[in-house]
Amino acid sequence: MKQILILFLSMTLIGSVQAQKAGKSKTSKKDMVKEQVQYVHFHGAPSKGKILMVASSPSVSKQTGWPIGFWAAELTHPFHVFQEAGYEVELVSTEGGKLQMDGYSNPTDASGYSAHDVITLGYMQKPEFNQMLANTKKLTEVNPADYAAIFLVGGQGPMYTFKGNKDLEKLFVKFYESNKPSAAVCHSTTLLLDAKKSNGELLVKGKTWTGFADAEEEFADKAVGMKIQPYRIETEARKLANTQFKVSAPFSSYAIQDGNLITGQQQNSGAAAARMVVEMLEKNTK
Repeated sequence: MKQILILFLSMTLIGSVQAQKAGKSKTSKKDMVKEQVQYVHFHGAPSKGKILMVASSPSVSKQTGWPIGFWAAELTHPFHVFQEAGYEVELVSTEGGKLQMDGYSNPTDASGYSAHDVITLGYMQKPEFNQMLANTKKLTEVNPADYAAIFLVGGQGPMYTFKGNKDLEKLFVKFYESNKPSAAVCHSTTLLLDAKKSNGELLVKGKTWTGFADAEEEFADKAVGMKIQPYRIETEARKLANTQFKVSAPFSSYAIQDGNLITGQQQNSGAAAARMVVEMLEKNTK
């Protein structure tokens, strides 16, 4: 009887192990098969619409004395996302005319700070891209009704040219109150410290958003040995009531969508914010 019981238990154990192996085999085989599909715009395909991008006109930093403008990756990386998704892009600026990259954002700059930015480097080889930078409309010359979304380009310039810019505030709020994707990245989010809706309330009231972090400002200041910005967006944002300002790890890709307000933390977040814009546009067309 004892021998029979031992034999029964042994067979049960073997059967259980075999069943587990079979189960694992089926699961692992199933998990090995993955599929991914994403629309990529092809030559000759019709445009899905136009997106308005707004960049700072050239200025001079009162802190450093440097010539400043827009951060290249915050234009080119979203630009690339929009083009691949099938959207046309029109670039305008605070004053119109020729635009200028922040020196450290240029991948050919001697500092090597942005030498890894092959997307910008690629666009710099295209005559039509350089022509676009050489001759922009002033932001007051456009009609918001002609565009599906707005995207504010960051850089050092916006800390002077976006801050308190009533024309830009009015334009951005017009998109926002029309329920169109309204995006800002990095230092362009300085606009949101003051921008008010038509009812007089801050646009960011009740919203969760992001922008250039204090920790990132500290890093940049130490890297060049001086204070770069006249104020810090995170510090100022945290003084505002009834709004939540969040940041992630320094220089990580981090973007937030709250309703139709989309914000990105810094230069590495532009593509993520742009994808949120595209996702919202695609959802609205279904």
